[in-house]
Formats: sequence, structure tokens, C-alpha cells
Amino acid sequence: MNRFWLRAFGVFGMLGGLTLFAGDMLFYYDPVNTNFLENMSNSSDNRIILSAVTALFATWFYMLGVGQIYYAFKPSSKVMRNIVVISFSAIFITYGVVHGAYVAIATSAKIAAENNLNIEDTASLAREANNVLRLFGYPIIAIMSYAFISEVWKKKTLYSRWIIFFFPLVPFLFKDLINSMVSGQMDVIVRGGFLNLILVLFFFASTVDLWKTKGRG
Repeated sequence: MNRFWLRAFGVFGMLGGLTLFAGDMLFYYDPVNTNFLENMSNSSDNRIILSAVTALFATWFYMLGVGQIYYAFKPSSKVMRNIVVISFSAIFITYGVVHGAYVAIATSAKIAAENNLNIEDTASLAREANNVLRLFGYPIIAIMSYAFISEVWKKKTLYSRWIIFFFPLVPFLFKDLINSMVSGQMDVIVRGGFLNLILVLFFFASTVDLWKTKGRG
């Protein structure tokens, strides 16, 4: 893989995060309210539809970003490389599916608001279904984290060890701390888009680390 495509795959990964972050904000952001469900109930039809579309494009971009991770793990054993690549791919697809499923929550909330129904009760089934979808991702994240961190630490990849600090699980551990430091609309941005922003950070760090990787490994 030449440097152009190696870097391009990293850019695609960042685009995936930024695209789905935009989709999150289409659901969540309101200049005067920080309640996610209420904001979704007030979203226009076009915002909900556009947010659903971002899930598709973001998933495509994320999957292209996997190409960079695959290259970085070329020195690893085939088994470990496949575990990491398949796990990342599964998580990125899950991101897209879960975000797409939020359309049901937003639509339920919107119908509730338009008909003077209780928003929490009306959207409860859609939220429960969304939470079930998320459960499938947790064991995959655990496997992916072990494989990625252990291989990088053992220097069996083209990554430098410092990339571990930018592996998505690490900044995720500081999510509550970061959330406690912001308020108002910044809180909506951080809480609503955190999971995608940490992937933007990861792909940025990955691209920087592999920028001059030709000849390494």
C-alpha cells in the first residue's frame, strides 16, 4: 500500500466520525435545550431523515478507514490481525445500525409531542430496542481492546506504543470526567457526539503515527 492510500484511509476514518457526529447533532442539538429526547421530539422531518442518511455514509467511511488499521497490523500474526480488523469492522457497522435505529426513537418522540403524549413512555420501546443492539457490541469491544493493546505493546505492529493512549477505549474511560467539566450546549455536543469524536481522534493519531511508515516493520 502506498502512502497516498494509507493516508487516505485515515482521512476516510476521520470523515466517518465527523459524519456520524453531524448525524448525532441533527438528533440532539437545540440552542436552548439540553434534553436529548425533547430535542428529538422538536426535530424537523428533514433533520431526522438527514441524520438517518449520515449513518449509511459514516459506516462506508469507517469501513474504508479499516484499511489503515489492516496495514498497521501487517507485521502481526494472521490470527491477531484478523481479530482486530474484524472487530473494528463489526463495531463500525454497529455504530451505523445503532444510529439508524435512533430514527425510531426520534420519530416516537416527535409523534408524542405532536399528540400531547408522554414522550418517555411513547419512545420507551424504541429506546429498549436500541439498548439491546448496543449489548452486542460490548463483548466485541473487549476482544478488540485486548488484541489491539497487547499487539501494539509488544511492538508487533507498525504503530508506536503511544497510539494506545488514543485507542477509543482509553478516552472513553474519561467520558464522565470530561462531561462533568462542561455544561449547557457544550454538554450536548460532548455527550451526544463523544463516541464518534474519540474515533476521529483515533484515526487522526493513527494517520500521524503512520505518516512516514514506508519501510517500517
